[in-house]
Amino acid sequence: MPLSGASAELGQTLQSAATLGGGPGIGIEIIDSGSTPETAVSAAQAAVAAGAKMIVGPVFSAQAEAVGKAVRVPLVTLSNNEALAGGGTYVFGVTPTQSAQAILSIAAQRNLREVAVIVPPGAFGAQSAAAAEKTGRALGLSMRPALVQQNADDLLAALRAAGGLPNAVYLPAADATLEPFAQALRGQGIQLLGSTQWSALDLSGRAAFRDAWFAAPDPLRFAAFDDAFSKAAGKPGGIISGLTFDAVELLRILGQSGQLSAKGLTRKEGFTGVVGPYRFQKSGLCERGLGVLKVGAGEFSLIGSTSV
Repeated sequence: MPLSGASAELGQTLQSAATLGGGPGIGIEIIDSGSTPETAVSAAQAAVAAGAKMIVGPVFSAQAEAVGKAVRVPLVTLSNNEALAGGGTYVFGVTPTQSAQAILSIAAQRNLREVAVIVPPGAFGAQSAAAAEKTGRALGLSMRPALVQQNADDLLAALRAAGGLPNAVYLPAADATLEPFAQALRGQGIQLLGSTQWSALDLSGRAAFRDAWFAAPDPLRFAAFDDAFSKAAGKPGGIISGLTFDAVELLRILGQSGQLSAKGLTRKEGFTGVVGPYRFQKSGLCERGLGVLKVGAGEFSLIGSTSV
């Protein structure tokens, strides 16, 4: 994790998650990946030379790509970039596909048959749109071609021009475009759908999001961890902190059973973490169960969940 350099604050947060409840334990060591691919590679090579059989991290895609090419032990990256999967690299971050699977499964169950996807320009928007289209079609939904919008200007007109207003609109990006998009769609009889990116936002009391649904860690599993982390660190942890905690537990489970290997990672029964159940595939991708929450007046309610 990045304990020094430009992302040291994030690294300290992740270290707090990794050491929650008494520390990583015997046989698990926390090392500094720095802030560049070169520093991450140096750290990983030193760890392998010292006997490491598996590495969790780095967080960032460029670092993870470089480390995956430089070492020959399984690498469980906290990045959510699915393109990194394979060749001994396993993607542990919550991916656009995992969010889409959770939220669109509920949409299909609730008979919201026609779904539009609206994303801002950029790599995350493109990945999210592609994941939603593939996942939605597999679920039997009618998925419109994604709308790429920099702002909410003429948003309703664009939707109507594409075939009228849909049953639901999926807004996966939780950036500055999200609330204007939600405001523009309010009162149109459209069900708003969101990704796990929404979990980082305070949506309570924001009228534009009332009755929206979004993918998130199952609160029955995640709330206890988040409370414990907040008390220990003095701030909310978020999903990436939960993933870090789960990753340390993953190493502990595999280490205790002598299975720090690709075979151990891809065991059929998978694993259960505070973010939810998950199972690694031989491809390096990860199946993950998530909850779907409905935004109420100051509270959230669990309306469904997916499993692995």
